[in-house]
Amino acid sequence: MKKNRVAYSILELAIVSQGNSFKQTLNNSLDLAKAAEASGYNRFWFAEHHNSEAIGSSATSILIGYVAENTSRIRVGSGGIMLPNHSPLIIAEQFGTLAHLYPNRIDLGLGRAPGTDQITAQAIRSDFMMAAHSFPAEVEKIENYFSVENKTTRVRAAIAEGQNVPIVILGSSTDSAHLAAAKGLPYAFASHFATTHLFSALDIYRSEFQPSDVLFEPYIMAGVNVIVADTDEEANRIFTSLIRMFLGVLTGKSEPLQPPTDLTDDLKQILQHPSVHQMLKYSFVGSKQTVKKQVKVFLDETGVDELIAASTMYHHEDRIKSAQLFAEIMQEINSGK
Repeated sequence: MKKNRVAYSILELAIVSQGNSFKQTLNNSLDLAKAAEASGYNRFWFAEHHNSEAIGSSATSILIGYVAENTSRIRVGSGGIMLPNHSPLIIAEQFGTLAHLYPNRIDLGLGRAPGTDQITAQAIRSDFMMAAHSFPAEVEKIENYFSVENKTTRVRAAIAEGQNVPIVILGSSTDSAHLAAAKGLPYAFASHFATTHLFSALDIYRSEFQPSDVLFEPYIMAGVNVIVADTDEEANRIFTSLIRMFLGVLTGKSEPLQPPTDLTDDLKQILQHPSVHQMLKYSFVGSKQTVKKQVKVFLDETGVDELIAASTMYHHEDRIKSAQLFAEIMQEINSGK
């Protein structure tokens, strides 16, 4: 059942459109964050990806600082830091530093996937697989580094101790649902691409949740793809860029985001391919009226506390407009309209 008020946020991959530079892409990310802040969004999170000419969100903590420095209220964080790629000590120091610079605005979302291919994962960290299997212990190290009690230990992240940096566990299967529940931490599910295990993961998290100093009851965020335009036809045209991008993911073809085209019969067939259809299942595309209906159904079915929207569009102006229209949708839903 839908909550009385559902928060709404943005997940930013800094997708590079064909013809754009990394510099322009990152500048556009900041522009989107400013528009999100003005429209009442709760968070602006950067993902972590590597070895892609089409994605600019690789140095996640740097981008968080860039956006936090140039905004004033919106929470900024990671969606997420792929912890097996990193030393927990270094991540604690980085996010502890961010917390001092931007108090009570920094989030630390943690995931266990590499955010890249296996060869690159090995290049990032030769013991990646060992670190991935040790994810629960690595999360605990992060928690310890942020605790005041860690002052008495020999290895410290002094700049992180006692800082208010909420930790969120990210997941795209059921594994992390058990961990988030056991630790009493918020849980974010990547249903914007990993749709198969959404309801199983939510059931596990809710049924196994243990109240903690952080949370008294479960808190769930769900990723969705959102494209809102003036008309359904216009939104579907914009959507074609995302369809092609997901086809590229499935075929191993990495390239900058392609311009939108008409939604041809060929693209409709691609969209109906079982793998593409499954990955894009929670994509809300259309006019305000159309997307509002889709969102209401999703909220009624999942009962999540927060939606975090990924908005992959070729034209930056379309993303800004979509973000503003989606904020209007969420405000209307939250006011009971």
